Amino acid sequence: MATMTRIRSLAVIGLLVLAGIFVANRTQALELNNAVIVSPPDLSAPERKAVQMLIEEIEKRTHVRLPVMSAWPSSNAPVIAIGNKATLNQYSGPYSKELLAVRKAIGPEGYRLCVKRGAASSGVFVIGDDARGVLFGIGRLLRELHMQSGSATLADDLDITTAPKYPLRGHQLGYRPKTHSYDAWDLPVWEQYIRDLAVFGCNAIELIPPRSDDDASSPHFPKPPMQMMTGMSKLADSYGLDVWAWYPALDKDYSDPKTVDAALIEWGEVFSKLPRLDAVFVPGGDPGHTPPKLLMALLEKQTQNLHRYHPKAQMWVSPQGFTQQWWNEFMTIVRDEQPAWLTGVVFGPQVRLDTVKLRALLPAKYKLRHYPDITHNRQCQFPVADWDTAFALAEARECVNPRPRAYANIFRVFQPPTIGFITYSEGCNDDVNKAVWSGLGWDPDRDVTDILRDYGRYFIGDQFADEFSQGVLALEEDWRGPVLANASIESTWQKFQAMESKGSPTLQSNWRFQMAMFRAACDAYVKQRLAYEQDLERNAMSALQQAPDKGSLAVLDVAQAILDRARTNAVATELRERITQLGDALFQSIHMQLSVQRHRAIAPDRGATLDTIDLPLNNRLWLTGRFRNITNLSDEQSRLAAIREIANWTDPGPGGFYDDLGDLTRQPHLVRNADPAADPSNLESAFVGFADQKGRLSETDNLDGALRYSWLNHAETLRATLLQMRYQGLDPKTDYRVRVVYGGDSLQKPIRLVANDSIEIHPLMPKPQPIKPVEFAIPRAATAKGELTLSWNGDAALGGNGRGCQVSEVWLIKVANPASR
Repeated sequence: MATMTRIRSLAVIGLLVLAGIFVANRTQALELNNAVIVSPPDLSAPERKAVQMLIEEIEKRTHVRLPVMSAWPSSNAPVIAIGNKATLNQYSGPYSKELLAVRKAIGPEGYRLCVKRGAASSGVFVIGDDARGVLFGIGRLLRELHMQSGSATLADDLDITTAPKYPLRGHQLGYRPKTHSYDAWDLPVWEQYIRDLAVFGCNAIELIPPRSDDDASSPHFPKPPMQMMTGMSKLADSYGLDVWAWYPALDKDYSDPKTVDAALIEWGEVFSKLPRLDAVFVPGGDPGHTPPKLLMALLEKQTQNLHRYHPKAQMWVSPQGFTQQWWNEFMTIVRDEQPAWLTGVVFGPQVRLDTVKLRALLPAKYKLRHYPDITHNRQCQFPVADWDTAFALAEARECVNPRPRAYANIFRVFQPPTIGFITYSEGCNDDVNKAVWSGLGWDPDRDVTDILRDYGRYFIGDQFADEFSQGVLALEEDWRGPVLANASIESTWQKFQAMESKGSPTLQSNWRFQMAMFRAACDAYVKQRLAYEQDLERNAMSALQQAPDKGSLAVLDVAQAILDRARTNAVATELRERITQLGDALFQSIHMQLSVQRHRAIAPDRGATLDTIDLPLNNRLWLTGRFRNITNLSDEQSRLAAIREIANWTDPGPGGFYDDLGDLTRQPHLVRNADPAADPSNLESAFVGFADQKGRLSETDNLDGALRYSWLNHAETLRATLLQMRYQGLDPKTDYRVRVVYGGDSLQKPIRLVANDSIEIHPLMPKPQPIKPVEFAIPRAATAKGELTLSWNGDAALGGNGRGCQVSEVWLIKVANPASR
């Protein structure tokens, strides 16, 4: 019996081994380090460029240069056969009959990528439906290859037939001073970057002319702007990619015929120098200030001007930043006149509707293109949802910002009614986001984790494909919710440190890896600083509470000394030094300008994270200014009263309520009107925003203009959407007052407050400057049912970015003695 059992066990083991061999053979990697590339001699120039890209990108990663032949080799070396479907009949090697039998149209820019393996020979076939199909098929092959020094392998069961969902998949590459890296790139860097974009399915780039809303020059420019624009157009054309120009109409008055004539000459000179130009996109705003009637008349003439040099080029326009009056004027022209010269309309930042509603309003003859902002984190089209103020201040608007899951959601919400996109970018900080948009533009249903795995394999290295993709996802999670409650921030930094320790010097000098390391280090540093500085402030406030016993001047000195420890006894100094090292490394590797002083960045809020990373994360500067003012008061009672005001700042009194509307943990009465995932641009919902911090947070002797930490953030809504707070359980027999701080980045825009939809608390009024609390009585009729809804709105007819309805702090105060009113 035991012998029979043993025989059966051996049989089972044998079957398992045989099954394992079968599976292993079925998915065995095809080694290509000795492969031969076979391509027809009559490939087009862009197809030959794609083959060159394949050879050079494999060589960079394997140190093996594959030979190229125009006929199938006589040896049994594996072959990488490349061509479009029209050239298939030129192949006389193995599998040619089989491939010819399935030669059906895939779709524009589509391709088939497959492996054929036999006893005598093996082949990898890249068969494009057209020239771009060849390029993108090669790009997919590069993403699928597992490459390391001396080796390139490919799964031998690979068989992919695919074409893109969206015909337009592009990215704006602006060579201008405002960017934090692009302005320092010369043509070889641009070619590499354009290649990298093409590998992930990008088929268009958008250039910016020499005159835009930027400075005329940058200290980093390696070439004059027109020369660079010409060179980049030529590069894109060599790969067969479309070239767009983002061309703002900046002149003061296009009702003046002389201004129009000058603009025709200026634009014509640019058009004439570009080797390739497929389309021109003119934003109606941001920048732009011309009424639609004059703008459209100008563009009709500029279209004729454009066709002198590029007869098939298209003209596009966007209604960005339009007032309600201008919006109505624009839609009347588009819908009633339907100008023949106009190809389509661009949906971008500061457009009043979403893509579905805009598409429904446009005549069917006009195409709709998306212009999504993928480069900014705050004060932008798609701000980071529920971003903590600490990150918003210290890492700011243009830091390294991989947001794969957020942008996948944004893509799926906004993209369907369009023909595609060209993204708005200000530099390489959004490099991951570009890959995500390109990948989803090809296949909207693809899991972003798969796109990130391709990104990690191709750009970082096969060894780290999974680790890096998970690290990028972790970086996005770092920004989710309150910093101090986010337990993943430390582990994210540890993930990247572990990768660095296992990697080679090549990995450590890889700018894409450096960017991820830099962000992870910044996140960890901000969390440590926030915990430390918030604790210092709590201790300082405790010291102030002892003023009646120890005297005002004594406790002010103690509290100030506690707050100053943020500078004199700083936390995480080694991590801070590592951040500087990584920032300097990025300046050397990819010319990222992360500091105005060290790298000559154009401004702190233009990606200069090294200049913002140490901004105070508590009320230190505001308190220091107040302490100085209190010290100058002439009597003790006045000083004690001023200290009490500071110490009890957030106390609304008995029966009252306090909300810090920019603090995710202290906004219980804020009404959220929509699902954030369904409204990622916040057209219909309240969201957290941030003040313009320029000049307000620097260490300076004059701190009268310093803002409270709670004034650096706010809740806000856009245009006509109401910002609302809702209270329950109020005493209907008692009077209430509301105290409000109107903060924000749009202090010049008026705001209005209404109770319960109909009781006006105050009309549209200017916001107090400098920022300070203001109080208003709440009529008892508003709280008669024990409930209260407060609604704020700005001027809905205004144009621009739509911001202005912004509220930082709200106290609902129960009046102790109603008879005294």
